[in-house]
Amino acid sequence: MPALRIKISLFINYFLFAMLLNSAGTLILQVQHYFGTLESDASMIELFKDVSLGLVSFAGFAFISRMGYKNAMLLALGLIATACFVLPSLKTLLAVKLLFAVTGASFALTKISVFGCIGLITKNEKEHISLMNFIEAVFMMGIFVGYFIFSAYLGTGTSSGWFNVYYLLGGLSLLALLMLWTAPLDETAATALRPVGYARQWSVMLRLIVLPMIVAFVLCAFLYVVVEQSIMSWLPTYNNRVLQLSTVSSVQVTSALALSTALGRMAAGVILKRWNWVTVLTGCLTAAALLLLLALLISGHATDRAGGSAVPAVAFVLPLIGFFLAPVYPAINSVVLAALPKSKHGAMSGLIVVFSALGGSVGSISTGFIFQYYGGKTAFFVALVPMLLLVISFFLFEKLRNHRMIMTGMIKTAAAA
Repeated sequence: MPALRIKISLFINYFLFAMLLNSAGTLILQVQHYFGTLESDASMIELFKDVSLGLVSFAGFAFISRMGYKNAMLLALGLIATACFVLPSLKTLLAVKLLFAVTGASFALTKISVFGCIGLITKNEKEHISLMNFIEAVFMMGIFVGYFIFSAYLGTGTSSGWFNVYYLLGGLSLLALLMLWTAPLDETAATALRPVGYARQWSVMLRLIVLPMIVAFVLCAFLYVVVEQSIMSWLPTYNNRVLQLSTVSSVQVTSALALSTALGRMAAGVILKRWNWVTVLTGCLTAAALLLLLALLISGHATDRAGGSAVPAVAFVLPLIGFFLAPVYPAINSVVLAALPKSKHGAMSGLIVVFSALGGSVGSISTGFIFQYYGGKTAFFVALVPMLLLVISFFLFEKLRNHRMIMTGMIKTAAAA
């Protein structure tokens, strides 16, 4: 029962941050209308989020290890609640960027803590992969619901009423904080690094990054997030500019991407218990690439002739990519975490968040510039390059992971003898 309560709390935290973090795509489109910014300027919203996320992940890992996972998540929820209540009073582009900076920092605390908690409440690698996929599925459901919540507040392109959505999100943050406060969590297995100094804890992270297996994993994580953010953050703008949908329709149709991703991760939670992860993920990326090509080829026939009330069927083709991209991120995270001692999960989680944030910034900003100067179709077509590199990285990661496991087994056998 205690494990169930903390699982529910982790689900709720991820659900909330999903709505906040992935509102970036909606706001990239909205600030272009409301503040009159260019695509390249609007893409800086992602930079504020990802830079703070990366910095806090790297610098804050040692503090999270000492304060504990639960306390770190409580701090994150308190910070984000405060930021949400302040933004509607300011209503400036700088305030929006600062909100995303706070959101990124808070999510860094939460994500490292959640990844660490998964290792504490699961018993083996397959159970770890399964729970990771279900948590990530909940994250995508949060994104799905978030698109409809934000679209309900958008109104016209010049209305400031959309700022009021943050009062709702601030209230939900406080409720999540209270629920987490009452959920028990045994962190004994993760306390190995807490008595040592900060420099020693950071050295653990730095020693991890030089391992060949971790280098290969970091490449996988970076490339995946480049692909994900290239599509997810710019799909509302693509719908609006290329498919000629209204602002509200553009946001609502994008929710299909989150829904398909959530369904994909739920399915992966079952499939990956039985099939090799490399085989599954390679097949998924191949299908995603083919679907992306199809969507780009037929997108020229799409129009929103009824001014937003009638959305062409072709608009739902591109969001289906989410189903096939869905298993990649949680699966590779689970594989690398399960290969390490639980005492190092916090350090590894920090690295995951740092390089994910870097990938998110590269993906979103590069797409923004390509979108501005070469058009939306070209910007999305370029996403095929990191997809191909990601497949190659899977095989490199698996080869190095297997080698490390063999060497570790041999060392243990020799020590026992």
